[in-house]
Amino acid sequence: MATPTVDKFLGEIARLMQQKDGTQMQDFLHYEPPWPPLYEKMVAELRQSYPAPEQSSLERKCLSALPAYEEGDGGGSFTSFNSFLDKYFAFIRDVDVTQLLETHDKLKTLLAQASIALSASTGLIVLPTVISLSRTLSKLAIGLDKRPDLVANLTSREATVDAEEAGERVTLAEGSANLIREAFKKCASERSGNASGLDNHGKPEGRRTGIYLMANVCLKLFFHCRKLRSAEQIFALIYQQSPPLSLYPAAQRTTFLYYLGRYHFANNHFYRAQLALQAAYGQCHRQAIKQRRLILIYLITANIILGRFPKPHVYKNPEAQDLRKRFEPICRALAQGDIASFRKLTDINNPSTSWFLHRRILLQITTRCEVIVWRSLSRRTFLLSGNRGDATNRKAPTLSIEDVFHLATYLEKRALGIGPEKSVDVSTRQKPIPADHTNSIFIFPPAAAGTPPAQATHTSADHQGYIDPDLLDVVDPPGPDLPTMETVESMIASLVDQDLLHGFISHSQKRFAITGAKNASPLAVGFPNVWATLKAKMDEEVPGWVKEGQKRGGGTVMHLSNARPVGV
Repeated sequence: MATPTVDKFLGEIARLMQQKDGTQMQDFLHYEPPWPPLYEKMVAELRQSYPAPEQSSLERKCLSALPAYEEGDGGGSFTSFNSFLDKYFAFIRDVDVTQLLETHDKLKTLLAQASIALSASTGLIVLPTVISLSRTLSKLAIGLDKRPDLVANLTSREATVDAEEAGERVTLAEGSANLIREAFKKCASERSGNASGLDNHGKPEGRRTGIYLMANVCLKLFFHCRKLRSAEQIFALIYQQSPPLSLYPAAQRTTFLYYLGRYHFANNHFYRAQLALQAAYGQCHRQAIKQRRLILIYLITANIILGRFPKPHVYKNPEAQDLRKRFEPICRALAQGDIASFRKLTDINNPSTSWFLHRRILLQITTRCEVIVWRSLSRRTFLLSGNRGDATNRKAPTLSIEDVFHLATYLEKRALGIGPEKSVDVSTRQKPIPADHTNSIFIFPPAAAGTPPAQATHTSADHQGYIDPDLLDVVDPPGPDLPTMETVESMIASLVDQDLLHGFISHSQKRFAITGAKNASPLAVGFPNVWATLKAKMDEEVPGWVKEGQKRGGGTVMHLSNARPVGV
């Protein structure tokens, strides 16, 4: 049967191949229903004249219709693109979008063949199509990952490296990320053209034009799967082989810097994170409110951890709606050294902390900001009871560590709800073990005081399960977890070591002495600004961010061909 629509389509593809017009080629290759009327007609012709058993005939038809590229012309052969086009026809002929899992598998097969064509002579022509396919596959994989009901019976669908030893199955999203990463590596490892990767006009050339587009798709999947180790490989390869980021469009720069900032934030490099996030926020379009808000949340958090609190005008921006009520109470508690409020605001049982948990910033705020609250508490104690010293008699300003201890204890008790009129009931520490506790079969009530270990046993009548004999007589520590003089003194010493307090500790007198305040304010000298102190220790280099004129470690070669798949 005649296939006029298929013949016309192949003729247009041949014309685009001769013109090397990859952008229009991508526009021609529709693979997301609903199909335009002309494509509906072409699908009907394919189903009637070239059903699945006749796939070889369809492949021969494609080969005869397309221009004959000589082997090695432009760096490879034309065979791979012919195979891609054959699989494209099979995809639009057989795809059923109501079967999402099958659609996902067919898209992966199509993208895998497109990636092969990417490294051949047709690489630059097929690059826009590879990018478009990668985005579609990413959206579908993330959507399926959020639908456990659709993948509940899914078993052993994704390949693993060394499955005999590892035996771990990766998810759909992880498998898609592995495939897209292969296409990214082909863009980043482009060897044609100048060594700098730039053309005569100073712009990226060849497959290098798709480095950040492909990297951003990969990073989206890696962060969704929480695979930061795989994200690190992307940043490392870019840092070694990519042209400067500033040569790429603003949208690509903004997305990449956001993920780079998130990566450094997750690895506790908060100064690097705020540099990347600040650049992403500054380059993000003002009308992209959702994206600007996402960047701003992590940017504010990174700055707070560094002791740099948002100005009031920041909260007036459209993307900062409702952020004031989230961050301002925490900033106030940090500035005032209010341990009680800080503990309540970051308590896991506080309903408002679910917002921070969802964005994976609660742990960083809880642990990293404690240094700031203790520094502010020490400063506040000095204002209340500190000795300002006497420069004429060569007496340094001092702060009593005992005063800090008493104030910290009072605030910790307030956070725990222990008032001065209430006594601490030791029995409140012994909470009953719920039957549905995750490890309830391993937990027993503590042994009574004075009971010999030999008699401190639990029969099956007392509780079903097993407990290590060494733990039979273990009891919880009585009373609430309040600071001691030793913990307060060690905290002051830690602040001195981090240059957040300027002076020294007299352990015998239990006092902190401020040095260098002869001709300056003891407050300014003894309690330096947190942000200025931390910034002075940092450099402006952000690994993963390629800047113009930047020297990158010469001779460093990173091979990712043997990199393990995501999740292994």
